[in-house]
Amino acid sequence: MRWLPALLLVGCIPDWDAPVVTGDDETFVFEVPKGSTASGIGPALAEAGLIPGMLQWKIFLRASDASCLKAGRFQVRRSLSLNELVATLCGVPMADDVPFTVLEGWRIRDVDEALAAKGLIEAGTYIHAATTKSVPAPFEVSSPSYEGYLWPETYMVPASGVDPEVLIGRQLETFQTAFLAKHPDGFGDRTLHEIVVVASMLEREEPRPSNRPMVAGIMWKRIDSDTPLGIDATSRYTIAKWNDRRSFLVQLKDPSDPYNSRLRKGLPPTAIGAPTATSLEAAMNPIRSENWYYLHDAEGNLHPARNAVQHEANRKKYNVY
Repeated sequence: MRWLPALLLVGCIPDWDAPVVTGDDETFVFEVPKGSTASGIGPALAEAGLIPGMLQWKIFLRASDASCLKAGRFQVRRSLSLNELVATLCGVPMADDVPFTVLEGWRIRDVDEALAAKGLIEAGTYIHAATTKSVPAPFEVSSPSYEGYLWPETYMVPASGVDPEVLIGRQLETFQTAFLAKHPDGFGDRTLHEIVVVASMLEREEPRPSNRPMVAGIMWKRIDSDTPLGIDATSRYTIAKWNDRRSFLVQLKDPSDPYNSRLRKGLPPTAIGAPTATSLEAAMNPIRSENWYYLHDAEGNLHPARNAVQHEANRKKYNVY
């Protein structure tokens, strides 16, 4: 009972079941390094606000068995009692996750390729799950695949390997919270599918977010007038490597390609990649103008045109063919 004098110094016998910080339920991750002891991590626990102080922690350790402490990452909160804290740090650590970033505009096949390259999946498994829609979506998706609905974001995933369906589920949930939840009244005369497809084209077509509402206005004008979109990005969609120019030129001449928007009217059957919130908002809020055409010069600057004559003049001026 050597700890009793120390208890008397602090005025009373501590309640090890009382919250360290009452009401502070925000969770965060605390890491116990390999080879650590309960007393050795005291300063780190104190700095994180998980213990009331080093003296109380030493007193607690004399009265409790914390030899079960494990190395790893643990989800904790400051409202834990010291007994709960030790129980947590003696429990199963969090999975050793690593960050995986889905870039803006990436297609399903691009995500699959990146996951496979990192050894996180068997090649093709993400494609299969996303194109067959084997994971139930938390909202209605009329598209034949989940292309365009898989939110581009950095996700923490298990370093040992990713379950494609779990990742897809998280992406769909993020799409719902990051976009759909902000528009409970829908999209007016447009469907979600139409908004997502147009947004995916904007993501690839216009590098400057500030220009996307104007480009969206041109796209919708051509769609509504039954005029071919003439967007080269759609013909790149089915090519294995997006910048494969030889394959792209072949696709441009293929009238049977449902993604050939030079030769076919209307929207392509699916989105052509993962749009950002900026592109989705631009698709919802297009700027009307007299323009029917647009192109980009070598520096990526946008040059709209009111008619075919002006557009052809821009082609010659900026050497764009």
